[in-house]
Amino acid sequence: MEAKAKARFVRVTPQKARRVVDLIRGKQAGEAVAVLKFAPQSAAEPVLKTVQSAIANAVEGAKRNSQRLDEANLYISEVFVDEGPTLKRFRPRAQGRASQILKRTSHITVVVAEREQKGRAR
Repeated sequence: MEAKAKARFVRVTPQKARRVVDLIRGKQAGEAVAVLKFAPQSAAEPVLKTVQSAIANAVEGAKRNSQRLDEANLYISEVFVDEGPTLKRFRPRAQGRASQILKRTSHITVVVAEREQKGRAR
């Protein structure tokens, strides 16, 4: 069972979001949530929401398909941050000039999957 969640147009730079995403890549879903709750970076909040959404999507997908799903077996199988559109703003500078300010956005994608247990009886 695999579930995906995306957060698009998040107002955090992709470089800062990737630092947070690297903390949780490959971890158990519960452990990833705990790490993100206490991470000091501001980008941790939208990543946490996306991880929680992916977990909820997995649970709902399992219910819809009448499958058993143990949340303890979920892990972050894939997580990445892509660059979204950049908002361009201008700031007044000395001698009547203007300089451009780039406000970058991110698209955060999280995929959770159920870890297969060895020797599981069917």
